[in-house]
Amino acid sequence: MKKTRTKQMIAAGMGAMLACGGINLVNAANVETPGDVAAAPAGAEKTASGLASKVLKKGTGAEKPGARDEVTVHYSGWTTDGKLFDSSVERGQPATFPLDRVIKGWTEGLQLMVVGEKRRFWIPADLAYGENPGGGRPGGMLCFDVELLNIKKAPEAPKTPENVAAAPADAEKSPKGIPTQIVKKGEGEATPDAHDQVTVHYSVWLSDGKLLESSKMNERPVVVSPDKLPIDGWSEAVQLMKKGETRRIWLSSAQAFGENPPPGAPSGSVCFEIDLVDFKEMPAPPQAPADVAAAPADAEKTASGLASKVIQKGTGTTKPKATDTVEVHYSGWTTDGKMFDSSVARGETTSFPLNQVIPGWTEGLQLMVEGEKRRFWIPANLAYGENPGGGRPGGMLCFDVELVKIK
Repeated sequence: MKKTRTKQMIAAGMGAMLACGGINLVNAANVETPGDVAAAPAGAEKTASGLASKVLKKGTGAEKPGARDEVTVHYSGWTTDGKLFDSSVERGQPATFPLDRVIKGWTEGLQLMVVGEKRRFWIPADLAYGENPGGGRPGGMLCFDVELLNIKKAPEAPKTPENVAAAPADAEKSPKGIPTQIVKKGEGEATPDAHDQVTVHYSVWLSDGKLLESSKMNERPVVVSPDKLPIDGWSEAVQLMKKGETRRIWLSSAQAFGENPPPGAPSGSVCFEIDLVDFKEMPAPPQAPADVAAAPADAEKTASGLASKVIQKGTGTTKPKATDTVEVHYSGWTTDGKMFDSSVARGETTSFPLNQVIPGWTEGLQLMVEGEKRRFWIPANLAYGENPGGGRPGGMLCFDVELVKIK
């Protein structure tokens, strides 16, 4: 079980710089600082937000980007004392990013431009990073020269269903009583099980027709097992569907985000529209062991408090060292029998260096030989602690681990 999580990059160049706050160090030799870098001249255009700009080169296009469109640009940015802090021109590589993933001044300013246009912006602090942002980001007003090279239009928002507020009279009821209606029929007769891997697109609206979220708008379907979906009604509906099917469901506030939703979650009833793009049958997840709650009397115990029991003898003779990389199959449960992770259920082994996992795994795997399968009871201090947060399981954990290979 790895301690670290893979970090996802949402954009490169300016997209990463503006959205994530990182600043690229550049050699300023080939980028000339504007003479009016410190303040917008008298003839600059100004918007109600305080954004100022002037056209340096007229464009050849006619269409302007929308806030959700993806743009490709060349740019250079300075603080008002003339210090260049980032430049795609200097790197010789234009940047591409969605306009709604950058600072407010860019989101607003790029929507004034057409392809081929080059414009200078003076962006006040409240539309950039603020006065004292920290983290290496530039504070105060910023000056940018931006050339708009290309616009890629964002997918259109899905159409709001006419019956978004309530299920129609002819809607069917799922086994758990969720109103559901087939919008487009699917293929064949097979439907996914709770542990299978499904690829779905979804859109969800409030009862007043406001679109909350849609995977179609970023063209990124969700790949998950139905039993890992965050809402029970959504999970149940997917298991009723055939490949290629589109289905609509209506959930009450209690069935959706709860009567007292967490911060950031909406209240009230919602309408989901789900497309089952595809699904892949996966092995059934292992059942929780009968002794999941505590190590039996005949378990081996180490000085650290780690307990284990050999379930299947190995065929090898060599044991891994803490610096070795191992390939394993595993399943993990909390002491109440709830599975929280399993490579067996995913149908693929996993590999990692033994010194980059929880202490209970680092110690425990060094007791094993290839081909051996062992059950571990790992106390909290050798796992994630009692109350780790971040979705990680707390307290003592039980793992079944098969050492497939020492690399």
